[in-house]
Amino acid sequence: MTTSGPHSISIGSTSSGLIAKVKAHDAEGWSRLVHLYGPLVDFWIRQAGLQDADGQDVFQEAFAAVARGIERFRRDRPGDTFRGWLRVIVRNKLSDHHRRGQVQPVAIGGSIAQERIHQLAADASSDHPDETNAIHQLRLRGLGLIQAEFEERTWTMFWRTAIDEQPTREVAEEFGVTTSAVRLAKSRVLRRLREELGDAKVPGEP
Repeated sequence: MTTSGPHSISIGSTSSGLIAKVKAHDAEGWSRLVHLYGPLVDFWIRQAGLQDADGQDVFQEAFAAVARGIERFRRDRPGDTFRGWLRVIVRNKLSDHHRRGQVQPVAIGGSIAQERIHQLAADASSDHPDETNAIHQLRLRGLGLIQAEFEERTWTMFWRTAIDEQPTREVAEEFGVTTSAVRLAKSRVLRRLREELGDAKVPGEP
């Protein structure tokens, strides 16, 4: 997904936390989850060297495991994220697939494929530019889902500072507000993005 301005990725949204919706078996919440994370799961699977048919099997198995296990997902520690939890699920499903003898790596040896599978365990953003871009695209999809929740003024101040990387003071002067107001707008959107991506608790969530 590419974008050239603050209004080019709007998809529409509701306001409660995504993970809470999925735990409540909300169909819209599930659709949003797959929309957000499906391309990233595809990326992880392709990085493991699977052919298309095998990759589709692992994709379906991974999201089926999410559906079965979402109630167990918790953010008890500061570093807990849904992306990290999902990544471990994908790694486990890739390992299961490999053990069943169904993995047929493309143009690489089995040991290399297995090494790639285990590399998926880490939650930290990869230094690999392709993965960095895949995570960037995930965040853009998240922004697209939450944009409708904010007033245009708030959204534009966020976009100018966080995406276009304009100095806070310049944006404050443009809108006739304090720098604190600009930072607050940015903080509000980023906090909501973390909620949408499953990386922060929302009020009332255990």
